Amino acid sequence: MIYKWIYKTPDGFDDMIMNSDGEYLTGLCFVGSRDIFKHTIDCEEKELPIFKETIRWLDIYFSGKNPDFIPKYKIENLTLFRKEVSNIMSSIPFGGTLTYNDISKIIANNRGIKRMSSQAVGGAVGWNPICIIIPCHRVVGSNGSLTGYGGGIKNKKSLLAHEKNDMSKYFVPKQGTAL
Repeated sequence: MIYKWIYKTPDGFDDMIMNSDGEYLTGLCFVGSRDIFKHTIDCEEKELPIFKETIRWLDIYFSGKNPDFIPKYKIENLTLFRKEVSNIMSSIPFGGTLTYNDISKIIANNRGIKRMSSQAVGGAVGWNPICIIIPCHRVVGSNGSLTGYGGGIKNKKSLLAHEKNDMSKYFVPKQGTAL
């Protein structure tokens, strides 16, 4: 059985929907985002301990602090490559960013290969079903473009600004270029 809970975010962000199998967090995304299809919306709304733990994490995060714990989560269909990308994303510190190219270089180095596709990395980043906690919003284009965020570009900009990033380094590409 899949359950859901809605989290009311502060002004400047869309609200969020959480999914759980009853024990683990299995999804977290912004309501109305293009990532919503990854989540079960038509299911029972139920207050669960994992939702309370996730709400506590989000409350700390949105208060401007970096939470010192991670809610228990489980990701279905996690390939080795997606796990590798998720682990790298999870290592990006609060207020930091990496580019898709940075991640591809880390993976190539870890694997002892000459190069790894940044597009493949982008696919794995975009596949992430648990936003913010696995901080895919901290992955940006090499040229500073804010592309590829399934949670919506408005939310990506707000999250990066919330983490005190220098937003003058980033730009939103023209419509139709990977938004």
